[in-house]
Amino acid sequence: AGTSGDEKIGVQVIALGGGEFEAVLCKGGLPGDGWNGEKPRESVKAKRAEDGSVTFIKEDATGVLKDGKIIGTNSKDPSVMVVLNRVERESPTMGAKAPEGALVLFDGTAETAQKQWEKPVLEGELLTQGATSLESFSDFSMHIEFRLPWMPKARGQGRGNSGLYVTGRYEVQMLDSFGLAGVDNECGGIYKVAEPKQNLCYPPLRWQTYDVDFTAAKFDAEGKKTANAKLTVKQNGFLIHENLEIPGPTGGARTSDEKGPGPIFLQNHGNPVRYRNIWVVKK
Repeated sequence: AGTSGDEKIGVQVIALGGGEFEAVLCKGGLPGDGWNGEKPRESVKAKRAEDGSVTFIKEDATGVLKDGKIIGTNSKDPSVMVVLNRVERESPTMGAKAPEGALVLFDGTAETAQKQWEKPVLEGELLTQGATSLESFSDFSMHIEFRLPWMPKARGQGRGNSGLYVTGRYEVQMLDSFGLAGVDNECGGIYKVAEPKQNLCYPPLRWQTYDVDFTAAKFDAEGKKTANAKLTVKQNGFLIHENLEIPGPTGGARTSDEKGPGPIFLQNHGNPVRYRNIWVVKK
């Protein structure tokens, strides 16, 4: 991230495997930090050189990535030089403590894992994918921290895939979508329902947060649905969905019936996604 004149600029560099990288331009700054939201974003691919540098060239512009910074120049205007320094972003809600009255679903201990989840599998102090909470919920707020794996050669839905299923019915997608367009089946998307306001996905191996506020679907005495479920989600502290109505269960839901409470389910798509610091406040 850096500036060109008075304008902030961000570049996201995606590892594609085999020494190849893609640079994606964010005019106005990085997503959630000034990006103007214009789509599609400009991008260019390049291979790593023997000295470890990567030179991205697009028309008159050249950007050389080396030693944690990108130096950009313009062949038509030698006076132009832009320096973008590598940044390590961290969610402002990272490490958020469970408030009084919250139900702690996982705090890094085997005790909470065994008490709150069906047949949990731990990796040290981290919960692995495929976990289902023993308790069910209706209206609630929750906090969860997740880490996507480093899979540079994988693509699409095969690259660090998991998902947070709210009441086992509605999926907030987890996927290594760093630098991508931000559509409904990428990180932060409500699967096949709504894309996030911006793609706030951090690079793989960086811890990320979802802060969720959920209102369950409502039914009358005859069992007829009178109101859709609603979901508000912040990813890494940035609002990506606000009071979003969800018409019904999304793909891969544990049940098609929207009536009654349901569990928290962390999807197992065969990729090593890890979780920590999970808590729920019932309403």
